[in-house]
Amino acid sequence: MKHIWSPWRMKYIRDTETPKGCIFCNAMKMEDGLENLIVKRGKLAFVILNRYPYTSGHVMVVPYLHVGTLAQLDKGTTGEMTELIQQAVLTITEVYEPEGFNIGANLGSVAGAGVADHLHVHIVPRWAGDTNFMTPVADARVIPEDLGETLERLQTAWPK
Repeated sequence: MKHIWSPWRMKYIRDTETPKGCIFCNAMKMEDGLENLIVKRGKLAFVILNRYPYTSGHVMVVPYLHVGTLAQLDKGTTGEMTELIQQAVLTITEVYEPEGFNIGANLGSVAGAGVADHLHVHIVPRWAGDTNFMTPVADARVIPEDLGETLERLQTAWPK
């Protein structure tokens, strides 16, 4: 199903109101869909689209536990997160055919974490020449695909 651009779908761009609480904890409590952008739920962690992606297919793996450091996670959670990262790479590769990936976590606000108190790992598909001047110069990102379409494509291709 092809998603057609609409002002409603791009609501997050126009919203100036900052949501209260943790964005990840808020998303966990919602029904999965366009409002929370959760691609896949596990028992201890989940995969969610980045609402402001660097490239199409940019996802994050997030533990359900609200912690800011890796040391605060148990082995079961880190194990499931690793499994979800592997599945994300396989799924994004199938759907988007990237030439590489950036995978990592920004721990602490001085390291660039936008949400410093809830650990999350970014999986960013990359292609030769995919960087441009928009992010550093204009603090804007250019994405070629609606988030609803990205969500549908990844959910459909995700291993069962």
